[in-house]
Amino acid sequence: MGFTETVGLGAIAGFTIYLGLPLGRIRRISERSRVGLAMFSVGILAFIFMDVTKHGEEILETALTHFKAHTTGFGHVLGLFALLAVGFTVGTAGISAVERRLRSRRSAPAPIAGGEAAAVLSAEQVARAQEGAEDARQRALQTGMVIAMAIGLHNFAEGLAIGVSAKAGAVGLATVLIIGFGLHNATEGFGIVGPLGGVRPSWSWLGVAGLVGGGPTFLGTIVGYQVHSSPLELLFYALAGGAILYVIGEIWTGMRRYGYKTFGLYLAAAGFLAGVATDLVVSYGGG
Repeated sequence: MGFTETVGLGAIAGFTIYLGLPLGRIRRISERSRVGLAMFSVGILAFIFMDVTKHGEEILETALTHFKAHTTGFGHVLGLFALLAVGFTVGTAGISAVERRLRSRRSAPAPIAGGEAAAVLSAEQVARAQEGAEDARQRALQTGMVIAMAIGLHNFAEGLAIGVSAKAGAVGLATVLIIGFGLHNATEGFGIVGPLGGVRPSWSWLGVAGLVGGGPTFLGTIVGYQVHSSPLELLFYALAGGAILYVIGEIWTGMRRYGYKTFGLYLAAAGFLAGVATDLVVSYGGG
């Protein structure tokens, strides 16, 4: 498979993420539906977390096998483990630290008490209440973009697999990988917009989120066709795993206040199974 054809198909696989993103523009979604959509995205993210940690561990196990066969040094194994540790830590605690710093720059809105005394609000109180609503909106959009970034890191590693397979002449495998990843990426759009709750993103925000989440598949295909690097793959798997774990915790915490716990867990299971089902296409082709 030629470079141009491989890159074109890799772009298609990545940008199928846009199929699920328009759901974020739907108006008048009930609170129960919002919880269900958010928890469905948690299930998808849980599968992606399992997937990236599995692939990262496989890279380490391969290096350990070479060490046991005396074909590589212990320093190589230790270096890969350090790369995994750094990437995973940056993906969890690093993102949390950055997000906390961004939030601290915003002034916290003053609470508005109920009762007759608050029946007539001053202009300052109204302004601060509006500021609080806008702050909540920005936090939701920020969380959604962090999800898109985490998914993008994962998709870059998937793109590497497509490029490497095509370069090696495994046309059948590369084709199945593209189809499988395309189906899988289509579900990831739900994972981005699900946790937004009542926030209705703009079309431009959805466009950027799709580019951040799906574009790396295209870039990974280009890089994978040119060069194969296990440390590079491991780094992106580690970053993706850490970021996804952080995002799952954020969504779970945010959804607890709405209730519908059992219903949400059913939807989380459905999201996880959707991820498994689409990944089976890749496994069937030997990916």
